[in-house]
Amino acid sequence: MTEAFEYRLGVDGGGSGTRVCLSDARARPLAHAEGGPSALSRGVPQAWAAVNEVIARAFEQAGLPLAPPAQCAIGLGLSGVHNADWADAFRAADPGYARLRLATDGYTTLLGAHGGHPGVIVALGTGSIGEALYPDGGHREVGGWGYPSGDEASGAWLGQRAAQYAQMALDGRMEPTPLTRAVLEHVGGDWQAMMAWNGRATPTLFAQLAPLVVANGRRDSLAAELLRQAGRDAWSIAKALDPDESLPVALCGGLGQALRDWLPPEFAARLSPPQGDACAGALLLLAA
Repeated sequence: MTEAFEYRLGVDGGGSGTRVCLSDARARPLAHAEGGPSALSRGVPQAWAAVNEVIARAFEQAGLPLAPPAQCAIGLGLSGVHNADWADAFRAADPGYARLRLATDGYTTLLGAHGGHPGVIVALGTGSIGEALYPDGGHREVGGWGYPSGDEASGAWLGQRAAQYAQMALDGRMEPTPLTRAVLEHVGGDWQAMMAWNGRATPTLFAQLAPLVVANGRRDSLAAELLRQAGRDAWSIAKALDPDESLPVALCGGLGQALRDWLPPEFAARLSPPQGDACAGALLLLAA
């Protein structure tokens, strides 16, 4: 029996925000909206509340009354779906959608980047992960272990190392550089401010230092080496997923574009631009 619905919703949700793409039943785009975080780590009720709020905003932007869930099919790529208990609880709280498909935000990024076809992504944001879809339908992930033991090449990884250099410069263990001065200014300007900031630092706060690393890459050898190492780490993720280099590769995420100039040339030569984003990938979940 085929489910009947009037609208399709594609949701990309993580720790920094939620995006919703609204289309009609024939997949014609109607609206796009953004809102607060919906990572499952924040709790299932909070995740659904954020998703519902952005969905309502999307219907409003389309000039349409909010449709009841029974009239909608929804595909969601959410941070935290790797936790089976969280994912089961999220599905159990389904308010009655005509169709619901749930996956990780990494997988929907992969689907969007290659239009649902085989390929590889390396996604670099606050965290990092690599994903591949193979011609036989197989799917594999590399990385994604999370901060602090993983997330190489991510914003949190870059920021943590930049903060460490700033602390060493404050101690007199190394000479100050443009990067360490920029980090110190960002956190408040002195030793006490650095100590207070460090005591409450999270991956998100560390990632806020990553733009300082990028901005100083051309005039600070410390920043340049961090960016080159991030490029090498991103390449190692791609190579682990596709050692034969037979699949197209896309570099995704907020940090991906910023790292383009710092990638190993062999890796940069293999990259192709993403065809679509994670919202588009979430909509593709509904075709399955």
